Amino acid sequence: MARIDQKDFYQNNYNRYGVSAKGVAWASLQTQKRRFSAIVSCLGDIKNDTLVDAGCGFGDFYVYLKEKNNLPKTYIGLDLCEPMVKEAKVRTCCKIVQCDILHQSIPPADWYIASGSMNLLTDLETRIFIQRCFEKSRKGFVFNLLDGKKCEGDFSYWHPHDILKFCSTFSKNVELKEGYMEGDFTVILLP
Repeated sequence: MARIDQKDFYQNNYNRYGVSAKGVAWASLQTQKRRFSAIVSCLGDIKNDTLVDAGCGFGDFYVYLKEKNNLPKTYIGLDLCEPMVKEAKVRTCCKIVQCDILHQSIPPADWYIASGSMNLLTDLETRIFIQRCFEKSRKGFVFNLLDGKKCEGDFSYWHPHDILKFCSTFSKNVELKEGYMEGDFTVILLP
């Protein structure tokens, strides 16, 4: 079980900060875009692909892709928080589904991405989330996590080596992207 209730956490952020990077618990729009840039650099040209944004929030990743003229053929957003799902539908005009990725059925896609979606999960939940998304991806799953020591508080932190070791149990094609921002790393998990 999660250390904190995700729905309540994000609902409170939404109530406090509205539709913004802080509304989805990022420090700023600049840091959110830096993370998106790291993910996009791992995907390449996705114009003919299906992409699922696992934990899409307000659809900010879609908006970022649109700004970069690199929209996928099909974008699907999944999120747990109802106000975020509603806003993402308006902002993207795409299929956005209210969904608990840990417990509900998720669709197959060429790519799965997750930016910040696992930052409130326990170690076990994070592992389940990664495995479920990877199993539904045909080309790969690209995600970021917070880098650091386990500590008290709302957020989950990982050492990159631990995630790489876990991911290598079901794929030998795992890469790590670091250095784009302190305290963050991106994993590219390919079949």
